[in-house]
Parts: sequence; structure tokens; C-alpha cells
Amino acid sequence: MHISLIRRASAVLVLSCGLAQAGEVTVSAASSLTNVFQDIARSYETEYVDARVMLNFGGSGGLLQQIAKGAPVDVFASADQETMDIAAMQNLLAADTRQDFARNTLVLIVPSDSPIRLGQLADLQQSSVERVAMGNPASVPAGRYSRQALTAANLRDNLQDKVINTQSVRQSLDYVARGEVAAALVYATDARLMKDKVKIAFTVPLETDISYPIAQVRDSANSDEAKRFITYLQSPVGQDILARHGFLKP
Repeated sequence: MHISLIRRASAVLVLSCGLAQAGEVTVSAASSLTNVFQDIARSYETEYVDARVMLNFGGSGGLLQQIAKGAPVDVFASADQETMDIAAMQNLLAADTRQDFARNTLVLIVPSDSPIRLGQLADLQQSSVERVAMGNPASVPAGRYSRQALTAANLRDNLQDKVINTQSVRQSLDYVARGEVAAALVYATDARLMKDKVKIAFTVPLETDISYPIAQVRDSANSDEAKRFITYLQSPVGQDILARHGFLKP
């Protein structure tokens, strides 16, 4: 099982062995939530000194697969409704715990020193744009949003030879930051993390909102702690931390 980031080393044991201690809550969250959830976890543990938050980040689809295979996760936060819908259809969620907690926007980014001028998706057809990174639509919500945008603009066929699919939105961000691609489609909250290395060319129009749902996993070993964490996320303190990281209210 691949885990891109675990906040505490002990979380590896939790996921691999299925062991959980009182006051511990294991949260699997979309990679675009990495920084903000780390801050929320620290704030939560300060508020509730008996609690320990284990964070597991990755593409929403990959996290769902982990849960479906029995990974001992208490809370699941996805970057899209579709992935959470699948979790619900597979009966992986505790009843009446699903709720939306944040929104985001999709943007096109380029390296901060890029001379290429891009003002709309059609500009990606320029010969100077050789490669464009976006999440794999099969497992990364940002990739599905990107595919929707390219389809709406009638550009999927024209750009298919330029597109490089990544395993997470953070990988797309890294490709641009290192200058390995000319542009990438990422969330606005991710772009602001590397202001010194990337710049936003424009906001990508979408037909649907990018909303983030969260829910308790049905087989959670710490139901009370899971519910308390979800409630904290929706509290004024949790929402303020989300806002500071650029997330919009649900």
C-alpha cells in the first residue's frame, strides 16, 4: 500500500497492523489537503490534549482503494463528490456522517520565469507549450475536473499528445516548479504554496463546483474521535484555518 505522506511514523503501524489506541483518529485525505490538515491536526491536538491525529495523504481514488481493502481508517476526506459517492455505494461510510467542508478552484500554472503567455485553455495549443501536467482522471479528482474543462473547450483531442498524467495534484505542481513541464492544471490552494516557483496564468472555468466532502468510515475503530474531528473541521476554528490556506466556504 502506497502512502505518500504520514504525519507520524506510528501511523504506518496503524495502517499496516490495524491497531488503534484510545484518542487516536486516522484521517485519509486528498493530497491537496496536506498542508491545511497538518495545521488543523496541530490545532485539534492542542484543543484536545488526549487526542492524536494520524494523517494519510494521497490521490482520492487511491485512498478509497485502501479503505475498500480494509485499511483501518476513521475519517475520509475526498477532493470530489464522485469519489465519496463511490465510497457510499460500496457501503464504506458511516450513516449520516457525510458533509461538505470546503471548496476550491482550478487554475493553470506555469513556471514563475516562463515567458509563455497563456490566457485561456486554447493557448495550450501553442507549439511553445510542449508538455502539460494534470492528474490522472481515473484516480485524481483534479484530473477529472481538468478533463471536464478540456472537453468543454473541445481541446481534449488536440492536447492529448501534450498531456502528462500524474498521480496527485502535488506531483503536477512539482513538475511545474522544477520546470519539467510548460504548464499544469492544479488547485488554487496548491499554487499558492510555491509562489516563488510557479505563477497562476488564469482560473479555469468549470461547470461544477470543486467541493470537498468528509465522512466517518463505517468500520472506524474510534467512532467518537472521528465524529469529534469532523465537527472540529466545521467549527469556526477549523473553517478559519481552511480560509487561511485559501479554501472557500462550502
